Amino acid sequence: MRDLAAGLGYLAKGQKWVARHGRWWAFGMIPALITLAGYVVALFLLGGWAGDIAAWATPFADHWTSFWQDLLRTTLAALVFVGGLLLSVLTFTAVTLLVGQPFYEELCEKVDETEGGAPTPPDVPLWRELVVAARDSLFVLVRAGGFGVLLFAAGFVPVVGQTVVPVLGFLVSGFFLTLELTSVALQRRGVPQKERLRLLRGRLGLAFGFGVPLVLGFLVPLVTVVAMPGAVAGATLLARDLVPVEEDPATDEEPEEGESPDPATVPKVPDVPEYRAQRPAAANPYAESPYPDNPYANDARSAAPQPAEPNPYRSA
Repeated sequence: MRDLAAGLGYLAKGQKWVARHGRWWAFGMIPALITLAGYVVALFLLGGWAGDIAAWATPFADHWTSFWQDLLRTTLAALVFVGGLLLSVLTFTAVTLLVGQPFYEELCEKVDETEGGAPTPPDVPLWRELVVAARDSLFVLVRAGGFGVLLFAAGFVPVVGQTVVPVLGFLVSGFFLTLELTSVALQRRGVPQKERLRLLRGRLGLAFGFGVPLVLGFLVPLVTVVAMPGAVAGATLLARDLVPVEEDPATDEEPEEGESPDPATVPKVPDVPEYRAQRPAAANPYAESPYPDNPYANDARSAAPQPAEPNPYRSA
């Protein structure tokens, strides 16, 4: 339950982060708006061609009566359009992340900087990053599609298909949406796709708490556009939890010769009392002669031995 609450908390923190940084919120919406415009055009064209696709797929109904022919082809055209709409909902996030790779790379870096340091991203060209992102997105879609087929088949099981399967569907979608959104931040940290999958499988509560509310919100395309920048920011915060940023060991190295050390890395020493500078003593007047004023210093009489005075008390 703690991870579940933490995942929901990261989602809220991401939205708060973009709310405090309005310029980055607008910047992060650009890829979603581009993708949304492309999907609207594609769905508009699909709606216009759905009848022709249905007619092309049912040549055996050319000789049917008009009622049954129209019923079959109208139903098939509606299924084609609904299928395209469902596919657009499932792939919108992946395509948005692919289109917005340079945008979300900058957004992730900014989030890392504001939260206390950004990792050094792999030194690869942009085209290589796009190829890796496309490959990873395809990896996620294939796995999600496999689970979708299994859940679709399980939906025909009485009772279970109407109760358990929808819940499992949201959980699976939330997990893979979290995997997709965290891919930008984890790719900057050099974490491969299989390792990302392993990390999130070990923190299922975290993935569900973050991804399931987004799945519910992303069912509305406009909500996807507005919430996508905050979702990427929150996924970056979640990635920092999965793979904490390590301190740069270079800060502990000795500075090179001639280079002044960084004040932040210099260890503090205890204060010592300061004493006044010592001054030499004044000139010693006795340095050359201990008695410069002795009047008998050079007197020969004082230097010669003197006879002793007679003792008046000594007997003769």
